[in-house]
Amino acid sequence: MHRRVVTVYVSLLVVACLALAFPLCGNIAARGTSDMVLDRINDTARFAGLAEPGVLSGSEGALSGLVSELTVYEQVYGITAVVVDRDGRVVAASRPGLTLEDLDPQGRSDSEEPLTGPVRGALAGNRRAADSVVWPWQDGPLVVAEPIGSSGEVVGAAVTASPTGALRRATLGQWVVAWLVVTALMVAGIAVAGPLTRWILRPIDDLAQATRAVSGGSLDTRVRTAAGPEELRRLGESFNQMADTITSMLESQRTFVAYAGHQVRNPLAALRLRVGGLARHLGDEGLREHGLALDEVDRLTRICDSLLTLAQAEDAEHSMVWEDAREVAELRVAAWGPIADRAGAVLTCSGEESALVRCVEGTLDQALDALIDNALKFGGAGVWITVHVGAPVGEGDGGHLDVHVVDDGPGLPDDQLDQATRAFWRDGGGGGGSGLGLSIVVTLLELQGASLSLSSREPHGIDARLRFRLAAHTEDGADAESESVGAPESA
Repeated sequence: MHRRVVTVYVSLLVVACLALAFPLCGNIAARGTSDMVLDRINDTARFAGLAEPGVLSGSEGALSGLVSELTVYEQVYGITAVVVDRDGRVVAASRPGLTLEDLDPQGRSDSEEPLTGPVRGALAGNRRAADSVVWPWQDGPLVVAEPIGSSGEVVGAAVTASPTGALRRATLGQWVVAWLVVTALMVAGIAVAGPLTRWILRPIDDLAQATRAVSGGSLDTRVRTAAGPEELRRLGESFNQMADTITSMLESQRTFVAYAGHQVRNPLAALRLRVGGLARHLGDEGLREHGLALDEVDRLTRICDSLLTLAQAEDAEHSMVWEDAREVAELRVAAWGPIADRAGAVLTCSGEESALVRCVEGTLDQALDALIDNALKFGGAGVWITVHVGAPVGEGDGGHLDVHVVDDGPGLPDDQLDQATRAFWRDGGGGGGSGLGLSIVVTLLELQGASLSLSSREPHGIDARLRFRLAAHTEDGADAESESVGAPESA
C-alpha cells in the first residue's frame, strides 16, 4: 500500500508541475511577443503618419525626409523599415535597394508574394502584425504593417521587420528559470513523498501491527487513537472495542472452564475413593471391570487437570508423550465394550500390533472416545465398529500414522460430512447430543498438528481418520528431545 500511495502521489505531482510549466512557458513567450508588437506598432504608425504626404504626392523630395528617418531608425535600433504604395511597390526604405522580400526571406514560399499577410492586410485598411507567437526556436523577424490613408482611402503601408534574437534569448532565459523552479518543486515533492506517505499511513500500519499481535495471542494490544484522520481514529476505536469484546469473551470462557474443572474434580476424587473401596467386595470376575472403572475415573481426573491448566495459563503448554496407538485403541475398545453390548453393536480392534505415535497426553483416547460414542449413538442397532491402527508411513516429521474408526451405519451425505466437525452442528435426525463431540476432537488434534477427516464408506457408513505426525524416536523408546505444545487462546 505504501508503494501504491507513493506512486499515485508522485504521478499527480509530476502531472501538476507539467500542467503548470507548459502554460507558463507559453504565457512567457506570448507576453514577450505582445510587448514587442505593441512597441513596433507605435513606431510603424509614426512612420505611416510621416509617409502620408510623400506617398500622396509621389515626389522624391517629400519622401527624402522619410528615408532619412527610416535610415536613422535602422542604424539606431537595427530594425528594417520600408514604405510601400497601394500597389506594393517600395517608395522609401531604411537602406537603398531594400525590398519586401529582403525583410523576411523565409516568410513566403516560391509561389507566394512576399509578406502576403501583413502587407495585404495593411493595404486593405487593417493594422496587421505577425499572428503567431515568437518561440525560441524560430529565427524570422517580427513584421508589423500600418496602413497609410487619406480621407478614408488607403494609399500605402508602412512596414517594419524587427529582429527577434534578443526576444528569443530573453524568452529562453525565462523558460530556464521557470523549469528550474518547477524541477525544484518536483524534486522537493518527491523527496518528501516517503516521509509524508509514512505519516499518512502510520495509523494503518499501527492497526496492522496490532492485528498481527492480537492474532498471535497478545490480546492486550491496542491501537493508538489520539492522532490521525478522524476516519482512521474511528477505525482504531472500533478495533479496540472488538479486542476488548474478544478478551472479555475469552476471559468468560476461561473462567467457566476453570470453574467447571474445579467443581468436577472434587466429586471425581470422592468417586475414586468410593470405587477403589469396592475392590474388597468383588470377586475375581468383577476385578477386571473394577480396574476399568478406576482407569476411567483416573482419565476423567486427568481431563479436569488439563482443563484447569488451560484455564489458568494464557499460553498453556502440554507435554508430548509417546503412546502405543494399538494399546490405546484396545483399551478404549475394552472400555466401550459393555456399552456396545447393550446397544447390540459389535466393536473390534484391528491393525498393527504396535505403533508408537507422539502426541499430547490423553489426546488419542479422548478422540477415540468421541468417535466411538458417535458411531454407537448414530449407527443404530447392530452397527459394526472397527478401530483400525494403520502402519506408520515415512519417518520423522515427514511421516504419519493413521487411526481409523469405521462403522457400517447409515452414514451422512458428502455435503454434511464437511459440516460435521463444526461446533453445535447436528444432522437433525433426533439423535440428541450437543454437537460438540467432533469439534472438540478437532481442537485436541490441532494442539499437535494432527487432523481429523471424515469420508463415506462403501456401501454405507463413515470412515473417520485420525492422522498424527511422527517424530524422531530413540532405540529404547525414550524421547529424543523434551517437547511441549502451546494451547491456542481459543481452545
